[in-house]
Parts: sequence; C-alpha cells; structure tokens
Amino acid sequence: MAVSKSNMLLPQTIKWLKTLWKFSRPHTIIGTSLSVTGLAIMALAADAAARANFDWLPFLGAIATALVPSLCANLYIVGLNQLEDVDIDRINKPSLPLASGEFSRKEGLIIVGITGALALVLSAIQGTSLWLTVLLSVAIGTAYSLPPFRLKRFPFWAALCIFGVRGIIVNLGFFLHFQQYLGGTQRLSAEVWALTAFVILFAFAIAIFKDIPDAEGDRKFKINTLTIRLGTRSVFDISRWVLTACYGLMIGATVLGLIAVQPLFLLATHIGLLSWLWVHSTKVNVKDKRQISAFYQFIWQLFFLEYILFPLACLWKS
Repeated sequence: MAVSKSNMLLPQTIKWLKTLWKFSRPHTIIGTSLSVTGLAIMALAADAAARANFDWLPFLGAIATALVPSLCANLYIVGLNQLEDVDIDRINKPSLPLASGEFSRKEGLIIVGITGALALVLSAIQGTSLWLTVLLSVAIGTAYSLPPFRLKRFPFWAALCIFGVRGIIVNLGFFLHFQQYLGGTQRLSAEVWALTAFVILFAFAIAIFKDIPDAEGDRKFKINTLTIRLGTRSVFDISRWVLTACYGLMIGATVLGLIAVQPLFLLATHIGLLSWLWVHSTKVNVKDKRQISAFYQFIWQLFFLEYILFPLACLWKS
C-alpha cells in the first residue's frame, strides 16, 4: 500500500526538529533561557516601584520577546562553530548533525544565516541594550570560530570569548534591557555585579574544561588548548578550584552583607552545591572520556542552578 506524502511529512518534520535540537547544543540553549529569565527577575527585584504596580503577564511577554533573538544568536554561534569544526567533530563529537551527516553543510549554512539575521533584526526593534548585547555576542562568537581570527585556537582568547559573552555581556546587557522595560533608572546593582563575577569565573572553568574530552581531535588538528599544554589532570584540578572560588565569592559576599539577598537561603544552597561539587569530582576517573563528559554536563547543571537560585534569593529579599 502506497504511503501518502502527508503521512510521511509529520515523521520527517519531527525527525528534522530533533536534529535541529541536537544541532542547537541543548545545554547552551537551556543556559541562555535561564540566564535571560533570571536576569529579568533580578531587574524586577532591584526596582521597588516596578514591583508596586506589577503585572506578571506583560512581564512574561517581555521575557519571551527577549528570548527569541537571544536563542537565535545562540543557535547562530554554536552552528557556526560546528560548520567550521566538522572534521574535528568527526573525532570528538561524531553524533553532532554535521559530523554524522544528518544535516548537510548547505542546511547548516541556511540555519546559521537565518538565525544570525533574525537575532540582529529582532533585537534591534526592542531597544539599544538588547541589540548591543546580541550584536556583541554574535560578533565575538563569529571571531571565536571563523577564520582569519578563529580565536578558539588560542587558550587565552578562547576563554576570554566564552566568559566575555556568558559572564559580562549577557549579565550586564540583559539586566539593563529589563530595567529599561520596567521603566526604572538603568543602574547596575551590587547583585548583578556579584553574579557577573561568579559567571566570569564559572564560564572560564567551562571554557577550559570543555576541551578535556576533545583532546584527541584538538591534538590532531593542532588546536593548542590548555589540556594539550598542561594535561587532563592539571586542567581538571584548575577547573575545580575555579568553581570553588565562584561559590566562595557568593558565600563571602553574603556573609559580609555586600549583596541584598535572602542570606540563609543563599548560604544553604551554595554551601550545599560546593559540597556536592567536591564529592562528585572525587569520583571522576580523568582517564575515562565518558566520566569526564558526564562531569562536564554536571558543571553545566550547576550553571543552570545559579540562574535559578541567585535571582530567587534576590527576589525573596526584596
């Protein structure tokens, strides 16, 4: 019995969307979504006048409209990196759509081109703060992957790109954007500076740790990462101590009363997460690529949690 085109279209569409989700590098999409939402909540927590006449529905709409160009920029950046790294990914990440052949290079180029254009256009119509945030992110993401710069080849510049975008541009840019939406004075609070410092360090740890499971391909294609220079164990230990410094920063700022948060909530959660980090890390065999990859995803989960817990601590205090 012949199968109609309409009956084939749905499963093909579902399969394509699943491949697109894989192409988007889901952990980065989740991280962007949580960071934008968390910074919106922090902007609200810092504005007493806005809270006095607050309506959740338009606020959620503002978050959604800011998310669309942000996620487009995210997809552009990770997609461009995959387009430039197909040969490396066939060794390091063979399941990615371009490396596995699920997407053709032409499909990848179309997705990257459309999402890059949408990111810039949709952010421009929402105000200067959002547009500059997206523009700078796209520009740095392009320089990270694309020749002649291809900054990912150099450990210092690669790390600077990642924590520059995730730590500085995203936190400060989206906080100012949501302050502008709420109608208050655009002023960077002590809390957003504390979160920015936390994420700069955290993103640096992510930037150097992510190269550990990719050492084989990076060595073959002469990508001179810190893992290639110093070895897996050294980079693993550096990352763990940098992450420890992140939590120490937040715990210290809370104890000293430098940030306006709910102190018991923040101290309990951050001491708990720091303990969890150390217990988990002691069980990792650094010579086992699967365990290293799993721990890398665990680090991202800690990153996700910060954009939930810290904004809640700010809102609870207010």
